[in-house]
Amino acid sequence: MSTTEAHPGESAGGAETAVPPSGIEILTPRDVPLGGPRAMRVRRTLPQRARTLIGAWCFADHYGPDDITETGGMDVAPHPHTGLQTVSWLFSGEIEHRDSLGSHAFVRPGELNLMTGGFGISHSEVSTPSTTVLHGVQLWVALPGEHRHTDRDFQHHVPSAVPLEGGEARVFLGTLAGDTSPVRTFTPLLGAELSVDPGARITLDVDAGHEHGLLVDRGDILFEGAALKPAELGYAAPGRSAVTVTNRGPEPARLVLLGGP
Repeated sequence: MSTTEAHPGESAGGAETAVPPSGIEILTPRDVPLGGPRAMRVRRTLPQRARTLIGAWCFADHYGPDDITETGGMDVAPHPHTGLQTVSWLFSGEIEHRDSLGSHAFVRPGELNLMTGGFGISHSEVSTPSTTVLHGVQLWVALPGEHRHTDRDFQHHVPSAVPLEGGEARVFLGTLAGDTSPVRTFTPLLGAELSVDPGARITLDVDAGHEHGLLVDRGDILFEGAALKPAELGYAAPGRSAVTVTNRGPEPARLVLLGGP
């Protein structure tokens, strides 16, 4: 996924940051057109002026659920990336990916596609004709200086559901709840989709040396006691060896947990 902004690291419009007594920063999103002013819109929480990174996570876009008969879906023409990795994760729909490495793959719900731009790669992303509702997240990872010009690569991984008391996790990067993703990264990272049952409270052991972000897709959520609304991202500074998530709503909650040093 790409952006047409000249300076995507700068925040404008509705993006704000609030810090409640819990110490959790609340990052609110801003709407950004994907590929032009009449294109599908995404909700961006990273980067913004208040916070540009969570670990090496440098970009977080959340989109949908979009009826593509109204929005036109995703139609991103070939465009380049350097010095980063792109992480595609869907909740519904399907996206066709092609890149200059020769990769031809499909992004489907619950399946990770990770592309390493390294010294330079070009790719396109188009929602497939079978897609009716498109819904997911697009995340970028900044490569450290010593790996900025590494070889280009493409990885695909389908994580298993890990049962939790009050929900489940799908760990697509890093380690959580006893499960470790085999996907290669250049700095330690955590990326996982969480499902939390109605009324459930889940505590997860995490690396105290990492900072963490919790992006809410749906649910009435408390993150370490801070209330988060859908599309908001809660930020927890390093120093916590566990984080607690509560779903106060009557329906299952869906969240994305990110982390890194």
